[in-house]
Parts: sequence; C-alpha cells; structure tokens
Amino acid sequence: MLCYVDHHDKAYEWAERRKLEVHPQTRAAQLVEVRETVQEIVIPKYVEEQSPKQRLFQRCTDADLLSWGVPEDWLGDVRNATEDSILQLTDHLPAEASEALLEVAVGGWPAAKPADSTDPFEHPDAQRRFQVLANSEALQMALDAPWEKWITFLHPDQRDLVEANQTGPFRVSGSSGTGKTIVALHRAVHLARVHPEARVLLATFTEALAHSLKDKLNRLISTEPRLSERIAVHSMTSFALRFVDKSADALELLGDDALTELMERASHSVQGHTFGLAFLVSEWTDVVEASDLISWEAYRDVARLGRKTRLPEAQRKVLWTIFEAVRTELSNKHQVTESGLFNHLVREIGNRKRPPFEFVVVDEAQDISLPQLRFLAAFGATVPNRLFFAGDTAQRIFRTPFSWKSAGIDLRGRSRTLRVNYRTSHQIRRQADRLLGKAVSDVDGNVEDRTRTISVFNGPLPTVKECSSSQEERSTVVNWLGELLHQGYKPHELALIVRSTNEFPRAHEVAADAGLNFVVLDEHVAATPGKLSIVTMHLAKGLEFRGVAVMACDEGIIPSDERINSAGDASELEEIFNTERNLLYVACTRARDTLLVTSGGSGSEFLADLL
Repeated sequence: MLCYVDHHDKAYEWAERRKLEVHPQTRAAQLVEVRETVQEIVIPKYVEEQSPKQRLFQRCTDADLLSWGVPEDWLGDVRNATEDSILQLTDHLPAEASEALLEVAVGGWPAAKPADSTDPFEHPDAQRRFQVLANSEALQMALDAPWEKWITFLHPDQRDLVEANQTGPFRVSGSSGTGKTIVALHRAVHLARVHPEARVLLATFTEALAHSLKDKLNRLISTEPRLSERIAVHSMTSFALRFVDKSADALELLGDDALTELMERASHSVQGHTFGLAFLVSEWTDVVEASDLISWEAYRDVARLGRKTRLPEAQRKVLWTIFEAVRTELSNKHQVTESGLFNHLVREIGNRKRPPFEFVVVDEAQDISLPQLRFLAAFGATVPNRLFFAGDTAQRIFRTPFSWKSAGIDLRGRSRTLRVNYRTSHQIRRQADRLLGKAVSDVDGNVEDRTRTISVFNGPLPTVKECSSSQEERSTVVNWLGELLHQGYKPHELALIVRSTNEFPRAHEVAADAGLNFVVLDEHVAATPGKLSIVTMHLAKGLEFRGVAVMACDEGIIPSDERINSAGDASELEEIFNTERNLLYVACTRARDTLLVTSGGSGSEFLADLL
C-alpha cells in the first residue's frame, strides 16, 4: 500500500500521526489523524467573563456525526467547535466529514453516509482516497501519468451524474470550482464508451474554452485514442460554420462591428426617428434575431420580455422599416450574423434524416444564446441522454438572460447543483460570493442555492485595497508578487487580470517593475512556464492560478462606463450591472490559494461588496 510520499523524516512524521482504520458506522476505509493530547490551560478570569462562542454542533447527536464519517476519536473536538475553530478542525478530518460539518455550519443538514459491510475500499468515500490497482502494470501507469491527469478525478457524487441515464435534457450547475467542466468531460467520454457507434459533440461558447476542453480531453483519453475519433470539441460558432459548410448554402458570417456599420446605414436611410444606434443593435440582437422574427406581423405582436422601453405599434413600424433594410442587405450579400446563422440551421436541420451527433454535451452553458439553444433543441430535446449541460448562472458574462423552456429545453426535475468546491480556498470563495446573492435564479424560476457550497481547503484571507493612485497600486502588486515568489510560487502560477485590453499597460508596468517576463493570454495562448500571465476578465474564464491579482478595479472601468452609456433602457442597464458584477466574480474565482484585488484611484462600487 502506497500511502504517502515525501523525504525520509517528513514521511515518518506523517505516518506517526495517522492510522488506517475502517469507520465503525459507514464502514469506509479512512486515514485518520491521531488526535494529540491537549494540556488543559488555565484561562484568566477576565476571559471567562466574556460571552462564550456558540458551539456549532450542539444539536447533532453522536449518531449524526458518525453517520457523516466523523472518526470516533474526534467526536469531542467536533462538539466543542465554534465558528473560530471550525476551519482549523476540518483540516484534520477526512474530507467527507469536513464537508458535512461545513454544510451544517452554514445551515444545511447532510444526508447520512451509506454503510457498506463488504470491502471498505469499495465504499464511495474510500474511493475518494484509495485507488485499488490490480497489478504492477496498473501501478506503473499511475506513477508515470502526468500530474495534469490527476485533475480529472471524479467524486462519487459526480460519477453518479456522469453515468446516470436521463429521460431528457439535463443540467449540472454549481459555483466556480465545483467540477462542472470535469463532469462534462467525463460525461462525453462515458457516452462514447457505452455507445460504440455514436458521435459525441463537446461544445462551449468561445474558442479559448474549446481549446482548453480539447487539451483536457486529450489527457483524459490518452490511452484510448479511438475515442477521440468520435468526440468532437468545438465552440458553438465554429461547429455551426462547419455544419453550414456541408449544407447547400454557403453563408458569410458577419462580425459585430460590421453589423453595427450596417445598422447605422439602415438607420440613416429612414428619416424622422430618434432611435440610438446602441438601442437599434440590441433590439435587433435581443428581440428580432433572438426570437427569429422574419415578418412585420411577428415583430408587431411579439412580447418584448425583459425590454422595459414600451414601443407602440407606430414606433415598431419605424423600427421594422430599419430592420427590413438590414435583412435585405444581408440577403443580397449572402451574409448572416451569428444569431441568424443558428436560426438558419434550426430550419435546415429539420431536413436531415439523422443529426450530425447522437449526443451533445455543453460546458459553460450559461453563456450560450437563445438561437444556439434552439439549435441544440432541434437535435432532439426529448431524446433520452441526448443533451447534457453544465454551467453556473452567476458566471453569465456574455449573454442576456432568457427562458430555456421557451427554446424547447425543459429542465424541471432534471438538474443538480454541485456544492463541493475543489479549486478555490474557503476564504476566497466566501469573499467572492459576497458579490452575488445567496441564491441565483434563471428566467424559468430554477433556483441555485449557493449558501450550502463548501470548499475543501483553507488559505489566507483575500486582500482588497483601494490605492490612492496608479503608482501606489503598481507598488502594491509588485510587492505582492515579490512575496509570493519568495514563498516559492512559480511565475506561471500567478496572473494579473484586468477588465479589458485598455488596462494592459498598467499590468505590463507591474511585470516590468517586478522583473518578470510575461505572456498575454488570448484564445490560443496558454500559461507559459517561467512567465507571469496577463489576461482580460473575459478570457480568464475557465482558467485557474495559484495566485491572482485583479487590477485596475476603478470607478468607470468596472462596471464599464462605455457599457453603461450604451444602455437602451432601464432593463438593459440593470443587466449590464449584473453581468459586470458576474465578471468580477469570475476574475476573483480564478485564484486557488491567494487573491489580491486593487484599484488605482477611485475604486469600483463593487469593491465595497467584497469587503
């Protein structure tokens, strides 16, 4: 049995403080830290007179604690735990016991762990710690595997989701770091394994995330190369372009800037209106194309959900005249916007006898658009196991909210929330969660309760500092980098994250002052050994680093004045604030161990929520 690897003295020290035993109630094998004898300390009278801290587990019986996997030797310590000592205590307990106690501490009540009287190493809790190897070849493969291979570990609860048969579309949600992407990866591989003739699409919403998924998938199935032939990894847009290339129509995709120019020309061609360009583009994108409106009657009668600017029929008629001019030019040039592309494919896929993929797994599903979702629904929204989504509503940073049910995807009774955070320390997760509410809901009323999310490890408290100037901010971040490097952090384990490319010069100055080479991450560039990473908040999605400094959180930068000024109505303004808040949340939760958030002058209003 291989239990622990370290230098001689440290290995013996580890072994002296632990024993391997079978839990008396759950019957799972556990490595239990031997409880050290604590000398009674005489407390001065003035301390005794202070109000004692409330013990967190007074209402829990020994049977409750044992049913959650708490070792017998630690029952007394658990009963005495307060909010000041709980985090130190859980560091010494088996993971399943720590997670249960933290859930109780935040108001939850865990289910009892199932007892298994057969092999203690086959219990789901034991499988989180022990891997039984049948022969020396399996051991050698495990020892030779790259470290990255181990990050694809599945918790038993996650494995249940991966292998379950679903009667229709299914969604896995959860806060940052709870393993949604890992579940999505394993789900795609599982479907390919159990359906040897099937083709599986693993999709996400940006090219950067698609590259990251492809890299992780290659690590996961490195010993099964034939699976890669049947699992395709694409961004939604790149897949759609491949799909349309094989159809009879060859369409040119129109970018956002080109659409704005086209809308401006169409607006000038219609006299006597006062609609701003930003409003016209958002009305086209969020109403006309989102709902695939192709006639005046359809636009006249559509319920503009989420759009608080009321439009009487006369104004809609003027708007439709502008939009008709846009539609005509797009048609004449055989061009299509991204939303228009998916609307086109929804109609085209109905002519196919067989869908291009038997199964579709979508990661970061919170940011796919309504036309994209309708396209996925057209694959077969009622076919068992065909559609599987993973995402977090609180990390929606690209799209406006909409009803999934209206797109043909009904998730009632078919969703699960992951609650165990493996990537981000308890301190960082708790502080980042202050940017959000205790619960996040979607348009269809599905609620994700975030209060019961727990992290499995501790770290230092995040630092939030509003500096008086950009020079002070630069000095603060340089000193922070120097301290981490002194502690043994490697440059590629650290990142500077800013709102947009406009703030890159400030990050470059920090790297220069710190004497560090750096790499600017884009959709194709990954972290480089020996180099500090600099990246925007949007492109940081899906990345993680041991240490992160979120810089330039100034008033006017986040939330962005440019976006605020472009708001067409009160509803759109509210949505901008929500997505900007989500954006800062995403940036903060890229940090695993240590987080610094700074401004260089007047700080963002969001910083007060972090404190």
